[in-house]
Amino acid sequence: MEDCIFCKIAKGSVSAKVVYEDDEFIAFHDINPQAPVHILIIPKKHIPRLCDTEDKELLGKMLILANKIAEKMGILEDGYRVVINTNRNAGQTIDHLHLHLLGGRIMNWPPG
Repeated sequence: MEDCIFCKIAKGSVSAKVVYEDDEFIAFHDINPQAPVHILIIPKKHIPRLCDTEDKELLGKMLILANKIAEKMGILEDGYRVVINTNRNAGQTIDHLHLHLLGGRIMNWPPG
């Protein structure tokens, strides 16, 4: 999608602090981190919201990738949180499916 900032990051036309990239996904540091480790994992394919896909393979790969990045970032053993916000009331501000990987501190419950 032309105006999507995450599509631009995936194409390399907007810079980001990338921690992982392959043919399907790119993962990078959030510019407004909510934890010492706050990584966004996005599919390169534009999917606006979680409810806009039933692609089990893609969603499964995103979760497995979150585990791998958690290990790379040193938060696998202490713990981490995975969040997917869907629509405005849930806090989705960019209309491109993305997974938040958060860690490096104790997480409270309930979240926000």
